[in-house]
Amino acid sequence: MHFDQRTQAALREVGLSTEQLREVSDRVTELTREDADALLEFFEGLSVVYSDMDRAHSAGGIQEHDLEYLDLYTHADDIRGYLRFASWGVPVEGGRPLDDGTVELALGPTVDDRVRFAPDPDGL
Repeated sequence: MHFDQRTQAALREVGLSTEQLREVSDRVTELTREDADALLEFFEGLSVVYSDMDRAHSAGGIQEHDLEYLDLYTHADDIRGYLRFASWGVPVEGGRPLDDGTVELALGPTVDDRVRFAPDPDGL
């Protein structure tokens, strides 16, 4: 179960049983896997993606990236992995598909920000 002890205690105080906590935990894990699958599907087959990433020495705006791959794994409610572009890469520390057809990844060191990605610049 991925709930910490404090959260488990609070959920029990409002009336959830251990079995209900386990069911909720299992459902969160399932939803996390579904989001990771959707993220992988989004990037699959794309050689170029566009983002709203702030980059050093850039005028800002929409960025174009030559994409190599996205590799993800899940653990409980965490999505982690690595996003590789043609000449650099960055750890992924979370992510989610968005309703507008884009995706958002929480990127780690060197970027340290949430970044939206789209298959074409008009999507941003």
